[in-house]
Amino acid sequence: MKNILGKKMGMTTLYDQKQGALNVTLIECEPNTVSIVRTSEKDGYSAIQLATEKTKKVTHKKEFRSEQAVTLAVGDKITVENFTIGDLVKVSGIAKAKGFQGGVKRHGFAGSPASHGHKHDLRAPGSIGAQQPQHVIKGKRMAGRMGGKRRSVKNVKVVYLNIEKNLIGVLGSVPGVVGRIVEVKG
Repeated sequence: MKNILGKKMGMTTLYDQKQGALNVTLIECEPNTVSIVRTSEKDGYSAIQLATEKTKKVTHKKEFRSEQAVTLAVGDKITVENFTIGDLVKVSGIAKAKGFQGGVKRHGFAGSPASHGHKHDLRAPGSIGAQQPQHVIKGKRMAGRMGGKRRSVKNVKVVYLNIEKNLIGVLGSVPGVVGRIVEVKG
């Protein structure tokens, strides 16, 4: 199982001889401790729970399920040494929250034309439904809260490892703000 919790550090550019400039997200993964081991005989499924070191009186914990039997024990440490350059991983985290936004920013609506009788409705959403149901249909794309939900990016390639500084560099962007905890699953 190649799973670890880490803190998003931000993005940088690395240069490769073959591919040129690569936009990379750096994730700092301090050694995680196995806090709980679940087995199929006792719990009905196989999984481990990883915990990060305490930072400001907060310990982050996350359970990772597995189809195979777990060979780890409580107290074992998981580090970035489990990963290799070229691995494809799934990175999950909480996306940036953008607050209450209108339809143009939230859903990409075009808005109204800028001339011919459209004085104050350039970014208005337009019609919101028919007369008959006499209420707005559930799920209608309108203004509302944007972001702040759990998102995942699959098949992200590991292109950089620094074992001394506990850093993993993955190609492209990952969800979340700088300093937020993300999950890296191999």
